[in-house]
Amino acid sequence: MQLRYAMTGLVVVLSLAGCQRTAYDYSSNASAGPAPLTAQPVPSVQGGQLPPPTGGSQFPAAPTTTAPMPGAQPGAMAANALDITKESMVGSWRVNGSCDMFLTLTNLGSGSRGGTRGCVGELTAMGSWEVAGKQVLLKDRSGNQLGSVYKTADNRFEGQTSTGQSISLSR
Repeated sequence: MQLRYAMTGLVVVLSLAGCQRTAYDYSSNASAGPAPLTAQPVPSVQGGQLPPPTGGSQFPAAPTTTAPMPGAQPGAMAANALDITKESMVGSWRVNGSCDMFLTLTNLGSGSRGGTRGCVGELTAMGSWEVAGKQVLLKDRSGNQLGSVYKTADNRFEGQTSTGQSISLSR
């Protein structure tokens, strides 16, 4: 039994003897350290007034009027139009059965952010929308009106673009 303890002790001592310290040895050449860095020149700081901005205003031109579209017969549409809430418009809509319109409540200018996917014509430039009375105004990214629609039934809107193209929204 003692031979077993002696062998175990010998194995431990030999395994520890094979280990060596690999860290930096501070006792050898203790005064040698990294060389100091040389300072870099710093340019002088200048102060003064900035020149006035060039060009016109920093803001885009005001959007065009939000009056009903020409030739849209707004009286006939508005007379039969159902009430609209902004919250009821949020989400995805099918436009003319061929492309998609997405309306959110995220503010963008005077309206809310919106956009289309797969549409052609004026609706490709749509960037925002807003509810004005019983109509939904569709606007481009600059705030200019692209078209308007009126609610004709649950989940159905009819209207036209500023060039007279018919618009039909449905879910």
